[in-house]
Amino acid sequence: MVVPVSANALDIRLRRPSWDPLPRGLPVRTRVRLAALVGLPLVVFYLSWLFDPVRIGQPELYVLLVCAELLNVVQAVGFWWTCAFERIREPKAPTVPAAVDVLIPRYDEPPEVVELTVAAAARLRGHDVRVWLLDDGDSDEMRALADTYGVGYLRRPVHDHAKAGNINHALTKIDAPYVAIIDCDHVVYPDFLEATLGHFEEDDRLAFVQTPQYYANGNEPGVPGAAWHQQTLFFGAIARGKDGLGATFCCGTNVVFRRAALDETGGFPTHSITEDFELSIALHESGWRTAYLPKVLAAGLGPEDMAAYTTQQLRWARGCLSALPRILRARLPWRLRAQYLLSGLYWLSGWTVLFYMMFPLLRILFGVQPLAHLTAPEFLLHFVPYFLIALSTAALAGAGSYTFTALALAAASFWVFIVASLLTAARRRGSFKVTPKTGANARQPRAVAPALAAIAVLASVSIWGLIHTPDSATYNNASFALFHICVLLTGCWPALRRPQPADSGSASSAEVIRLQAS
Repeated sequence: MVVPVSANALDIRLRRPSWDPLPRGLPVRTRVRLAALVGLPLVVFYLSWLFDPVRIGQPELYVLLVCAELLNVVQAVGFWWTCAFERIREPKAPTVPAAVDVLIPRYDEPPEVVELTVAAAARLRGHDVRVWLLDDGDSDEMRALADTYGVGYLRRPVHDHAKAGNINHALTKIDAPYVAIIDCDHVVYPDFLEATLGHFEEDDRLAFVQTPQYYANGNEPGVPGAAWHQQTLFFGAIARGKDGLGATFCCGTNVVFRRAALDETGGFPTHSITEDFELSIALHESGWRTAYLPKVLAAGLGPEDMAAYTTQQLRWARGCLSALPRILRARLPWRLRAQYLLSGLYWLSGWTVLFYMMFPLLRILFGVQPLAHLTAPEFLLHFVPYFLIALSTAALAGAGSYTFTALALAAASFWVFIVASLLTAARRRGSFKVTPKTGANARQPRAVAPALAAIAVLASVSIWGLIHTPDSATYNNASFALFHICVLLTGCWPALRRPQPADSGSASSAEVIRLQAS
């Protein structure tokens, strides 16, 4: 028997999160345009120096360096371009009553997480709200939970194509003109539909309205906090900029679709593990438009530990990288194609981290380097100004929400992006794996083993070089190695520290979400 959560836990007087997708002060588009005015000349200054033929050292290493720098420049310039065109939408209530089917796909998530989602969805305000729990785990406990809250329950005879297949099966059983997708670890706010449905009335070719994925456990130290600060940059400045360029893509949850758009494109693609990303391409290719509403309307759970984080990142990376050929052959306007390519190419950034770590090691061990006739002051003079303005722009655009720990966590996950790209290049089909919703009670060194190996190699080679060849070149390269060690250690530390034991007054992740509505 399922005991309903208390009314206090889901009181409609919701406590809104401290994070606001709209930073105060000078608009982000203005901040970024000013930064670009300074940054673009610095990019030209650095690249013109780098491309001078006299700089070529060891040719193969030089090519790797140029590739890495070009990828970084493309990402930096793409970031400036995206954020400079931000659009800020306001919540818009519908004027014409409309029915909405609210789908909650579930696989093996625990009842205490799913219950909060179902209970919150059952209290959504709207003219005709039909909530459905899509149970791919065939759990009688889930059926009882649906009965307790008076929502629909669907299970399917064949469990193929993971979340996409689950949703597509449900689409054959429902008929409302709008469909909302809520992941089963997200507590949706009562005004979710009131804030989004009105946008469809303004544009009859609007396919969906996407809202932020807010991590209710983002204030926790370690992985949840760092992962959340990564999300704030995307669901803040980047998502608003993509909306301004008409390039918003679906992020899988906290989204409302026009049913006609899903029917026209055949539902969710089943060949990708990031079905939401590829669905967005199909919708844009068919002439549908998309929108992003920068208002937190649901509270979810981010990865609790490093193993969960790497599972999540590997799935996202493989899905987006595998979509690159689809993007290149899609019939899209140039700006949409460029925006999708920017999103996909980000997941190649692990290679740049690997190359940057490799260069000082090769110089110490074999005396070879990508650049010739080079001194550290000369390199820093040309590289550092552009690098600092690029980082500063991210800080300005995120209004301080994008932290060093978020950057370090991404750097320490470089190997995940490399594995994803290799598996994608080998055309190894990926499987959809649900991000675990509970953290481990022990250290997780295996989850960061490649990064720890990189730290060990960097430290060992640096020490060997300082002992055997204590000259200025060795000191310079050992300094670069030390910089990488510090970044990697910061990113790895959440997996190495002993988890804090929960005391009687602390809240679990499920309780964190519950508290969002208390």
